[in-house]
Amino acid sequence: MNDQPPAPLPQKKEIAGLVFFVVLVLAVSALGSAFTASSVGTWYQTLNKPSFNPPDWLFAPVWTALYLMMAFAAWRIWRLPAQNGRAKALLLFFAQLAANLAWSGLFFGLRMPGLAFVEIILLLALIFLTMMAFWRLDRLAGA
Repeated sequence: MNDQPPAPLPQKKEIAGLVFFVVLVLAVSALGSAFTASSVGTWYQTLNKPSFNPPDWLFAPVWTALYLMMAFAAWRIWRLPAQNGRAKALLLFFAQLAANLAWSGLFFGLRMPGLAFVEIILLLALIFLTMMAFWRLDRLAGA
């Protein structure tokens, strides 16, 4: 684990890297929202949800904040010198991002909650593995 800040990259490269990760996660978020929009006002409203289900208006700001934090975390890992674990950590990040999008497609796009449940188990495993890989390299990114 490296608790030291990463060696500075040239400023333009740092900014370009941050922009890349922000654009990437927001693009995935937008694609997921496209699946969601087709069902959230119709099919989703007919589902039997628990009493603790958050109100619909809360999802967009919370998911936007989560995606931006994910971008920041991945950017911090990307900034680290090439070392044992960095490539694997970023690969896990990209895999969990793809699984996140796939869940939206399965649940909202295809309206297959059973398959989405199976997929979310994979997604949770990938999130956990990503967090652990990030934590080993940079605690803030892992948190």
